[in-house]
Amino acid sequence: MFGLPSSPPRDPDGVSCGMCSNDCRIGVDGKGFCGLVFNVESRLVRIGGTPPKGVLQWYYDPLPTNCVAWWFCPGCTGAGYPKYANKPKAESGHSNLAVFYSACSYDCLFCQNWHYRKLAAEHQPIMSAESLASKIHNHVSCICFFGGDPSVQMPHAIRTSQIALQQAHAEKRILRVCWETNGYWKEEFAMKAAQLSNNSGGNIKFDLKTWDENLNLALCGVSNAPTLEMFKLLSERFFEQRPELPMLTASTLLVPGYVDSKEVGNIARFIAEVNAEIPYSLLAFSPQYIMADLPPTSRRQADRCYEAAKKHLENVRIGNISLIK
Repeated sequence: MFGLPSSPPRDPDGVSCGMCSNDCRIGVDGKGFCGLVFNVESRLVRIGGTPPKGVLQWYYDPLPTNCVAWWFCPGCTGAGYPKYANKPKAESGHSNLAVFYSACSYDCLFCQNWHYRKLAAEHQPIMSAESLASKIHNHVSCICFFGGDPSVQMPHAIRTSQIALQQAHAEKRILRVCWETNGYWKEEFAMKAAQLSNNSGGNIKFDLKTWDENLNLALCGVSNAPTLEMFKLLSERFFEQRPELPMLTASTLLVPGYVDSKEVGNIARFIAEVNAEIPYSLLAFSPQYIMADLPPTSRRQADRCYEAAKKHLENVRIGNISLIK
């Protein structure tokens, strides 16, 4: 539909990309799964994702906002005040710089932001890390990278964060760095991202779409093994470093007929094996993209999934309640 590969290329004579966990091997005149990397005469050309060029859209999102982590977020609740929050309650009058990266390492049939594929195919709009960081004015107290997914444009996101944090520190301002991701990060980028969030009072929101690998392959086009491995790695290394303010959370979209209480229970059990205090959000589904003919999440499905998650985890919440039928 958008001219993007249907699966990560595995050309034995291709050049390895190495940006995300897909590890595309791109043949001559081919492109990567994300649509941003090309093999031109056996040399990789990156249209986006480097510090000079990010394919993205951005906007100011007034706080408090409907972030997945809002229920323990400094910007929405005052958690971590005064070290990580400007106010003991919601930071009204401040904003989040929302950075929507227009490419992804997954290809979900139920994608809630599927329009990004058009931007990925057109390779625009493009913005440098320096230019994006300049949009963080005094009223901005957090920056969140989402999409699509930041995993395929991490050098750009990391450089943007570094520039913005340096300026915020010079001006003695609070600036939190947050991520919403499917976790298809290379370890090098993951560690840098986690450190930026951990030090600034931000958090990483992992989208754990499924537990069963075959289901993930069917719904999202790729294996969820790298996602689960990265979640476990970062949770074990960072979650207990900042116990007063969770720096990592997980969420699952309750897709009717596919993501049921058994699936959620297995995900919750996996999370609890690392730490039962990790916050977990169950998100109601809105019919979108290829699965636009599905019904919304039902109250029965939401309740059953909540009960399954609570058997293993201490902090569980149902989100997008207005979508539940």
